[in-house]
Amino acid sequence: MSDTHPGTGQPPAGGFAPLVPELLVTDIAASLHHWCAFFGFSIAYRRPSEGFAYLQRHDGCQIMLCARSGAWESGPLDRPFGRGVLFQLFVDDIAPIAARLAAADQPLHMPEREVWRSYGDRLGGRREIAAADPDGYLILFAQNIGTRPLQP
Repeated sequence: MSDTHPGTGQPPAGGFAPLVPELLVTDIAASLHHWCAFFGFSIAYRRPSEGFAYLQRHDGCQIMLCARSGAWESGPLDRPFGRGVLFQLFVDDIAPIAARLAAADQPLHMPEREVWRSYGDRLGGRREIAAADPDGYLILFAQNIGTRPLQP
């Protein structure tokens, strides 16, 4: 993805989310392509001279990508990046994401599954897939499929 996809040049639609991770990446163009083409993000704005882009999805998910410069690295950064962290994004529908990844022969870290987890007096259901970005950051896409009461 090059400057032919500069983004809107505006803050993200709906304003800035309260928590927005910034991921350090080795190749900003490859990362932008992956996050936009496969994960369904678009560029809100970018600073090409800094290798920085602020991304958003129509559902309010936001993330920042920044080319590695050493400035924010608190220790050695070896691939896969993000070991020990999993980014969970709630989306309306995981099917388009899974289809785009499959069409491009991009592997899933975890194939689609349906899970029901308890919280309080309910079970919450969701469909999930997990995929890695070009630097190995793991992204879990989750689609809510409803709630039901716990069985006695």
